[in-house]
Amino acid sequence: MTDAPKGPSSGPHVPEDAIALDAKGLRALAHPVRVQLVGLLRKYGPSTATRLAERLGVNSGTASYHLRQLGAAGFVEEDRERGNARERWWRAVHQTTELNDRDLAVREPEATLAFLQSVAATYTLRAQRALNELQTMPTAWRDAFEMSDWALRLTPEEAVALRQDLRAVIARYRKDTPEAAASAPDGAERIGVITHLLPELDVPAAESAPPRPQQAPGTETS
Repeated sequence: MTDAPKGPSSGPHVPEDAIALDAKGLRALAHPVRVQLVGLLRKYGPSTATRLAERLGVNSGTASYHLRQLGAAGFVEEDRERGNARERWWRAVHQTTELNDRDLAVREPEATLAFLQSVAATYTLRAQRALNELQTMPTAWRDAFEMSDWALRLTPEEAVALRQDLRAVIARYRKDTPEAAASAPDGAERIGVITHLLPELDVPAAESAPPRPQQAPGTETS
C-alpha cells in the first residue's frame, strides 16, 4: 500500500521509498488527520494546506498545523519549487510507512493503538469511497472489484507464514510509482489492495466429534 501507512510488517527489511516508524514517528502519526494527510500527498502528489483541507473537510489552519508536525517528524517536506510567498506546497518524503519494530508497541502502547485505529479508519473511508463510485465505474473495473473474507484456524506461526505469502504475491505485480505509471500498459489504473489478518481469539474451538461406537469382532456397518 502506498497512500496510507500500514500496520505491522513481516520483517526488518525496509524498501528505499519507505520509512520505518520509531517512537517519534509513531507519536506523530497517532492522529487520523495526519494519517490522511500523508496518504493524500502520496496518492495525488504535492499540494497545499488549503487544497488538502478541502479534501478532508477541515479548515486550512488545522491542515497547516498537522502538516508542520508531519514535517518536523520527517514524513513531509516543503516543495520549494512550487511554493511562493503566499502559499506553501507540501510533498511526501516517502511512499510507504513500515511498522516493523515489534517492541515499539510495548514501549508505546497508546500511540500504537491510536496509529492503528487511524489507519483502520482510513481503510474504511477508502472502501466506502470505492463503493460510492462503483455504479459509475467501467464494467471491467466493476468486475475486478472484490470484498471478501475467509475464516481460517491457524497457529500464530501459520498466520505469519500466510502474511508473508500474501505480501510475496502482491510484490509480483506493478507498484504504483511515477516510474511504473510512465511505462504501464494502456488501461492500467491505480488499485488499492488492503489486507487484514484479524485474530479472533474469542471464538471457541469446535467441539470434538463424539467417539464412534465400538463394533463387535466380525461385524460390519454400512
